[in-house]
Amino acid sequence: MSLFNFFKKEENLFDESVTIENTRFVVLDTETTGFDYENDRILCIGALVLQNGIISVQNSFEVYIEQDHYDKSTAQIHGILKAFVMPRPNELEALQQFISFLGDSIIIAHHTIFDVTMINKALERNGLTELTNKRLDTAYLYKKTLIKSHLFERKDHYTLDDLADKFDISKKDRHTALGDAYITAIAFLKIVKKLKEKKEINLNSLFK
Repeated sequence: MSLFNFFKKEENLFDESVTIENTRFVVLDTETTGFDYENDRILCIGALVLQNGIISVQNSFEVYIEQDHYDKSTAQIHGILKAFVMPRPNELEALQQFISFLGDSIIIAHHTIFDVTMINKALERNGLTELTNKRLDTAYLYKKTLIKSHLFERKDHYTLDDLADKFDISKKDRHTALGDAYITAIAFLKIVKKLKEKKEINLNSLFK
């Protein structure tokens, strides 16, 4: 999938009866051995269901993947060690579990292109079809809440830490896949609230 197609904005993706509230979103995050799409691997996928303004913690998904690729430097960040003692499925099994959980939901992530591309590369390796779900990026959506003024300097990139600090979200479980998915879900709700304060919005407008 090209970068252009990833960010292509479409007109009226959804019927008016489909609202932000009644849509099933899956907020996800991946922890990986690094940032190389071809050579690095997913260590963990964490995801939460967000619907009707409620983050369904009890309806969460977290899978640690059996893997041989190990990078000591990144393990210090996310704390996932090669000898982590818990049963872990192989990559194919983990992907099948995730796809079943995801269904046709809209994906939300922070810097979505990274997580989705890593997942798609894993799907391709295992002979599975890449994700076709619509997706939203909290890094992009956050910029829509900012005041456009020459007095206010906007950054090119906003990290998940930036959003957590801005919205006063606890970073207690930062750098775990499920923890980061939870922070992203809260940030998304805060962003939608701020956008609604500025003007009337709907699901279609989030994609424009």
